[in-house]
Amino acid sequence: MQCTRWRRLPLNLAQDARERAPSGCVDRAVQCQLSTHDDDRHYGFLDDLSYGTALWLWWHGTDVGLATLSDCTTADLRPDGEGCGLFAGHTEQHTWEETPPSEETNT
Repeated sequence: MQCTRWRRLPLNLAQDARERAPSGCVDRAVQCQLSTHDDDRHYGFLDDLSYGTALWLWWHGTDVGLATLSDCTTADLRPDGEGCGLFAGHTEQHTWEETPPSEETNT
């Protein structure tokens, strides 16, 4: 299950993120992309920067900031597998481990 914590970007960080993001657009609020976790450190995806890196908003208590993080390179080895949508060194599960089983496997 994905973490349910959300965070609004402070105005100064939103402006900095828009300047750094190739698209020039970032969401004003982001949800933590990690699976449910006990740690109070959260990460919300903002934009892809270049091949292999992305811009993330992190927050821990009242501390908040932007981080450029390398992509997680772990891939699901199943035939229809996909790559992880998180950053290298993330805690908890990879994004495909959060995907509910398809209807075909539920029968």
